[in-house]
Amino acid sequence: MRFFSDDAETKVTRNQLPHWQQEGATYFVTWRLKDSIPRAMMDEWKREHDDWMKLNPHPWTDEKEEEFHRKFSTRMDRILDDGHGECVLRKSECQDIIAESLGMFDGDRFLMHAWVAMPNHVHTLFSMPEGGKLEKVLCGWKGNTAKAINVILGKRGALWQKDYFDRMIRDWDHLYRVTRYIRRNPTKAHLPEGDYKLYEADWVKKMLE
Repeated sequence: MRFFSDDAETKVTRNQLPHWQQEGATYFVTWRLKDSIPRAMMDEWKREHDDWMKLNPHPWTDEKEEEFHRKFSTRMDRILDDGHGECVLRKSECQDIIAESLGMFDGDRFLMHAWVAMPNHVHTLFSMPEGGKLEKVLCGWKGNTAKAINVILGKRGALWQKDYFDRMIRDWDHLYRVTRYIRRNPTKAHLPEGDYKLYEADWVKKMLE
């Protein structure tokens, strides 16, 4: 298990949002359905995000990073948990497609630790191998699941929002908090059994006992 290091080389890629990567790091990544956030709400979030980023360029202190996630990551999670959009991931057939895709190449292209498929978004916690590219893994997951889910829904076109939210895990305490968040997310969102699908590696289950 390798965590974020202030001393390691950091690669920054950008789509609609910036993404920071380090070799072999462990990531908490959220990807969401295209209709999961109303346009006006997303525009407001992005405007405030961009303004804050201009005033707070990298590198960040630990305190500044916590401020960022408190203002933006936590707020985004709350918006997603409100259940906007069609929430097609409530369907068991769609959840099964997510599970199949996230299990494919596990231990090869990535090492999966935990994930939860919520009605309109997916949280994943995984480690990347040396030389692995985060954007390539996410592109594979989203592309494969979009094709299969669209067949079930009888639809065509984009299913997922183009970008994703990612965060490198800093240490064991951070890892524990993320695994606990993934486990508790359905309960916090007041979801009944069947409206979500949760996976935890055996070592995660033991850690959360």
